[in-house]
Amino acid sequence: GLKKWVEVGNSGIFRPELLLPMGLPENVSVIAWGLSLERPTMIKYGINNIRELVGHRVNLQMVYDTPLCRLEL
Repeated sequence: GLKKWVEVGNSGIFRPELLLPMGLPENVSVIAWGLSLERPTMIKYGINNIRELVGHRVNLQMVYDTPLCRLEL
């Protein structure tokens, strides 16, 4: 949809200030990774705001009308 590369399968390390409120010690490192399927889904369906795809603002009618997401490759 964008005619350019889009990152899928990203990863990283949580910053310490995000871990401290969870009660984790300062010397703990936490890694995270995911497929990040939100980005290609947003491109496919023309969604500009990720909050419309996940979270409390999800349009459930879109989920009912499109129960399966397929990307034409």
